Amino acid sequence: MTYETTATDAQLVARLRAAKRPFVTTHFKPDGDALGSVLALSRALRALGADVDVLLAGPIDRSILGLADPSEYRHVERGPVTPKDGCDLAVVVDTGAWSQLEHCRDWLKANPQLVVGIDHHARGDDVAPMRIVAPWCASCTQVLVGIIDELGVPLGPSAKPTRRTIAEAVFAGLATDTGWFRFSGADDRVFQLAARLLSCGVDKDALYRMIEQGDAPGRPKVLGRALGSLEYVCAGRVAIMRLSRKDFEETGTRVDDLAGLVNEPMSVAAVEVSVLLVESEPKLTKISFRSKPPAVAGGVVIDVNHIAARFDGGGHVHAAGARFQGSLDDTAEQVRRACEDYFDSGAAD
Repeated sequence: MTYETTATDAQLVARLRAAKRPFVTTHFKPDGDALGSVLALSRALRALGADVDVLLAGPIDRSILGLADPSEYRHVERGPVTPKDGCDLAVVVDTGAWSQLEHCRDWLKANPQLVVGIDHHARGDDVAPMRIVAPWCASCTQVLVGIIDELGVPLGPSAKPTRRTIAEAVFAGLATDTGWFRFSGADDRVFQLAARLLSCGVDKDALYRMIEQGDAPGRPKVLGRALGSLEYVCAGRVAIMRLSRKDFEETGTRVDDLAGLVNEPMSVAAVEVSVLLVESEPKLTKISFRSKPPAVAGGVVIDVNHIAARFDGGGHVHAAGARFQGSLDDTAEQVRRACEDYFDSGAAD
């Protein structure tokens, strides 16, 4: 199948308006954009009088949980989970991949007529027959702004700094998915939207402190473990780090303490791709890929989405992920080979 838009904004908005008890969820282990998207949409629907059921699944970085009031969502470590009774619409945001929706996959597959999707990833499955897919947007929250505008719900109350508004949720997704406006996806449209959100009362300094400067005490320790495992492959163009379950136990940290850690080797000039391998279960390794934008305008783009696809994963050009059935050593070897094949193919020259 081709993963692309199958409906207009107006058609999707009509479904949203008609829903009285919508269910809203996102991918397992939500990040800032996923949580921001869920919160922005659910707040807009609640403003219209809907009884919204928000579900988050998997570990969540404690630094982003401050975006939400605990009453706004329910959380499960794993599935299967079903929507509350009376659900008349299911909205999946920031993913279109079945592999990321294990917590509610069975219910979604059994009720396709109720499922709509809103996403900005270039690859996905037929999770939502009716969907908006906008890979040119830097975040899913950016996609949502046009939909919320068409719903007629204001993003924020005023220019006075205000917490837990739609605007704050949108800004959080936009900022985190662009590396606080450093990544190549932060184009003129992103900055125009950021300016609009700031005019709605978003306090960017408070958000940055909460999200980027709220690490657990063990974070520097687990970072040290990751950097201590660092190895360079592909003539130094690729950096691979690894973390075992023992590393988490001995540093008193969790998987949700790792936000942004994969980016650390990118400060090395020669490194173009950074990979973090995390042992999530025995013989199951989570892989996070990151790449730098071209050094000069018009230069060759390193597409880690392409590399992740070799492991049935995906994401974006400069940020992608996958899971591999194997030990850390096995996974590191397979990642090394995948990166070597990618560079040897001439795709990065």
